[in-house]
Amino acid sequence: MAGKGAAAGAAVLLVTANVGSLFDDPENLQKNWLREFYQVVHAHKPHFMALHCQEFGGKNYEASMSHVDKFVKELLSSDAMKDYNRARVYLDENYKSQEHFTALGSFYFLHESLKNIYQFDFKAKKYKKVTGKEIYSDTLESTPMLEKEKFPQDYFPECKWSRKGFIRTRWCITDCAFDLVNIHLFHDASNLIAWETSPSVYSGIRHKALGYVLDRIIDQRFEKVSYFVFGDFNFRLDAKAVVETLCAKATMQTIRAADTNEVVKLIFRESDNDRKVMLQLEKKLFDYFNQDVFRDNNGTALLEFDRELSVFKDRLYELDISFPPSYPYSEDSSQGKQYMNTRCPAWCDRILMSHSAKELILKSENDEKIVIYDHIGPNVCMGDHKPVFLSFRIAAGAGKPIANVHKCCVVQ
Repeated sequence: MAGKGAAAGAAVLLVTANVGSLFDDPENLQKNWLREFYQVVHAHKPHFMALHCQEFGGKNYEASMSHVDKFVKELLSSDAMKDYNRARVYLDENYKSQEHFTALGSFYFLHESLKNIYQFDFKAKKYKKVTGKEIYSDTLESTPMLEKEKFPQDYFPECKWSRKGFIRTRWCITDCAFDLVNIHLFHDASNLIAWETSPSVYSGIRHKALGYVLDRIIDQRFEKVSYFVFGDFNFRLDAKAVVETLCAKATMQTIRAADTNEVVKLIFRESDNDRKVMLQLEKKLFDYFNQDVFRDNNGTALLEFDRELSVFKDRLYELDISFPPSYPYSEDSSQGKQYMNTRCPAWCDRILMSHSAKELILKSENDEKIVIYDHIGPNVCMGDHKPVFLSFRIAAGAGKPIANVHKCCVVQ
């Protein structure tokens, strides 16, 4: 059970999940999603668990309010979570404010066996002991236990507001302090534009936004600690390189709009074999004839085109990926493995960490697999994104040399 071995360190489970689909079709998807999530909790038995949600409430938050309340209540009161006697829930419900709404939801659960856990108050600049279960929503800007920001408007493509930003919390467990950052970066608006350059213009926008977040969480306002950044980064494969590889022997046909001469479709055909269509590309269509290439061996042959994180290799670390692309799965509740043909499948949902956080993760002294990085619900429809999790242990006091966490003692 989770209570065993707490003295040797704390078992930690970090989960990221873009849950927009769950609120667009709650009757068919939420039960499956929760069942798969609870199975992962049961399998790993964490002392401390963080669930970072993006697109919480779906496309129309106001219309989904009742489903949001039901989902939160289920997570806090379900039998599967009964041993977690302390919780913090932060929901951005400020949907009427374009300038502030991020649709992020952050959930933190603490097992009853975990003693002396503290959360940082960013206004008082002190750690406070965590007791009971509390939910914060609406205007999170006034909540001192977190930092929330939407990206500046000039970061947004064409300066059009969308629900992108981050929420940061800071925790102290077993005398070890670390930041947890829930993040949602910008998507690719058009497959055709993404295909034009390598790297794509959208990749550049995400690069700028992620750099902004990293600069914010290590600035001079607070003591530096290790950090984990997990969410929907919307990282995409290098579209130009992928298409050139998948369609290396194909001929390309360009279709333009009659009135504007704008490219509206690209068709790639085999040079022989009756000129069979291999790939059709439109603004929101990526229809490749053989989806198995994205699933075989968990799609690892395509990891060479997953390049967006390489710019941050000096600042961020990620464990090796051994699960298939996490997006875009079919939202048909009867389909668990099928991708939609709207986008090239990609590893959008990730758990990244500072290099000092990597050192916090307790490596087992024997060959037992302690650190696990994987996805949830491989055979079940979880919506258009598969959640991704990281399970590990933090050794007691592991962060002391890094974070001067004796300040955890100065609490109220």
